Amino acid sequence: MTDVHNQLKEVSKFLSDYSTCLMAVGVQTSRIVRNTSRIARTYGLTVEMTVLLKTIVMTVWDSEHTHSYSAVGQVKPKGLNFEMNARLSQLSWECQDKQLSLDELQLKYETIVSKPRVSKWIVLILVSFANAAFCYLFQGDSISMIIVFFATLDGFCIRQTLMERGWNHFAIYIISAFVASIIGSTGYVFGWGKTPDMALGTSVLYLVPGVPLINGVMDIIDGHVLAGTSRLINAALLIICIAMGLSATLFVIGIETL
Repeated sequence: MTDVHNQLKEVSKFLSDYSTCLMAVGVQTSRIVRNTSRIARTYGLTVEMTVLLKTIVMTVWDSEHTHSYSAVGQVKPKGLNFEMNARLSQLSWECQDKQLSLDELQLKYETIVSKPRVSKWIVLILVSFANAAFCYLFQGDSISMIIVFFATLDGFCIRQTLMERGWNHFAIYIISAFVASIIGSTGYVFGWGKTPDMALGTSVLYLVPGVPLINGVMDIIDGHVLAGTSRLINAALLIICIAMGLSATLFVIGIETL
């Protein structure tokens, strides 16, 4: 019996870390459950999970369903990371196909999560170009695209800096939206370009929480209503924060009177 409980404990600790990491990097709930269950089955175990936005509660059972071990994992903020998402999902298949031992699995997991992220400067430049492309997509002229590029550059840089300092993410969104929209409004203030409205409107698009919105809807469709609703509420609050930052710019600049 001691061996069974020790195995349940060790596997539960790993699965708790694994599932919370998946949640932190932006994986939908049904995929978290499938990947975690796949690993558990490799060791002849079954897992029952309750997935919340900030917490994952799970109980791991032995093959005869007579012994169990429960674990509660806290989801630590990591930011969206599609590469880690894919590599962790691949790890669950590798564990099943190659029948990896728990030590081997743990080693591969640590290798994946310890891999450095893409340089924040590369991300900063690429996001700025992408947002400028959105401006073009909405019929913005070249001047507006340049304005949006620098608005995104400054706003996203501030967002990165405040996130590194551990600021509340709602405050970060308000400040970032305000800074980006202030710079995006220069077309109105100085009469630059023929589409200043596009420059202002698209300057904050980089902040729109698209992944949480998509995951929230998919979670509800898959039957994970609690997790999906939590994601949608969080995304809605972030959108309100973006609106607050943009509204502050409209109030300060007085664009409605121009």
